[in-house]
Amino acid sequence: MVHDSIVAYNQQHEADYAIICEQLSAIIHSKLSGAESKIGHAHPVWFIEENPIVGYSKQKRGIRLMFWSGQYFEESDLIIRGEKIKDASIFYTDVSQIDALALERWLQKAQMIQWDYKNLVKRKGVLVRLK
Repeated sequence: MVHDSIVAYNQQHEADYAIICEQLSAIIHSKLSGAESKIGHAHPVWFIEENPIVGYSKQKRGIRLMFWSGQYFEESDLIIRGEKIKDASIFYTDVSQIDALALERWLQKAQMIQWDYKNLVKRKGVLVRLK
């Protein structure tokens, strides 16, 4: 079951975005069944061994689905973002844009390709690859 705080987050958005959030959380929850989910930095995030893997948030461009280690997935649909962290994202403005098979593939890669964000502060901003 999706965490109550995530359900509340999803429901706070206007109808079109709420549906996107609900679809994303359902797929993520089903494919990352062993992951911990909670609201982190004001939006839903899934963690494996306290390391953030995937999350989403509402932004001006739509609902942003972000993978913390997504730059290494080699997926053209994911937009490469920053240089200090290895994240990559995709934006949705309609639920029909969600490609469930692609999302499942990205979630598999998210489990196999991980950088140690949990200890980023302790290492003074230096990222170390875990997997």
